[in-house]
Amino acid sequence: MRLVAQKKSHIALQALILTLVLGAADVFTGSELSFSIFYLLPITLVAWSLDLRFALANALLASVIWFLADRWAGHEYTNPLLSYWNASIRLGYFVLFAVLFSRLRKSLDREKHLSRRDPLTGTFNRRAFEELAELEVERSVRYKRPMSLVFMDLDHFKAVNDELGHDVGDALLHVVASTMVATLRSTDVVARLGGDEFAIMMPETVEDQALAALEKTRAALIDRMGDHGWPVTFSIGVVSTTGDTKALTSLLAAADDLMYQAKRSGRDRIVVGRHEDLVG
Repeated sequence: MRLVAQKKSHIALQALILTLVLGAADVFTGSELSFSIFYLLPITLVAWSLDLRFALANALLASVIWFLADRWAGHEYTNPLLSYWNASIRLGYFVLFAVLFSRLRKSLDREKHLSRRDPLTGTFNRRAFEELAELEVERSVRYKRPMSLVFMDLDHFKAVNDELGHDVGDALLHVVASTMVATLRSTDVVARLGGDEFAIMMPETVEDQALAALEKTRAALIDRMGDHGWPVTFSIGVVSTTGDTKALTSLLAAADDLMYQAKRSGRDRIVVGRHEDLVG
């Protein structure tokens, strides 16, 4: 938080300095040359990097500085009120630009967020999960740090869809996702890969730690299923590594195989393995 606050202060200071420099340029070049359009640069910087409040404040500052620079540059008007009129017009223009640019940034952020999220559960989608997992695998290899990847499949989910309807099935998936997010660490990445399959990336986690955390999560999931009367259990495969491979596909395949081992062993269980042992 402190670093974020420092970054925001640095950006605000840059915008202030740039606005003052433009004002000084307006004064020294006289009334025949105006830099008013360039005042949009600091406004753009603030609107993009900070928020609308800062952008509006910078728009007001730019208008005031331009007004004073115009006066100090000796610009003479046939009617003294014209200087105030011009300043008002520029203020309105700067404010409009700040609002539009700030909304554009929010819109782009929202689209980026939605492109990485599963629309039904709000968890990460497959594409975002693989991107984040790829980065964590690289970190694990470089620093020889542990990590675990988890595949989870819902047992008897098709029966819920067939007998109770897809609306109930969708509600069930949402409950599963929210329960997983609530019971796991904030650093763990939960994703819905599609259908009734979920994946979890657990940084800095060896197999015993992953098993303990997932047993807790699985128990909470079973409780939630019981609350709703849904006959669903969970088959989970967990693969752990300490940087023995750079191939994310190998880790994902291992976790998928372990999940199917849980299925073949009677479902409703967790199967854990070390990647080094599985490929050795």
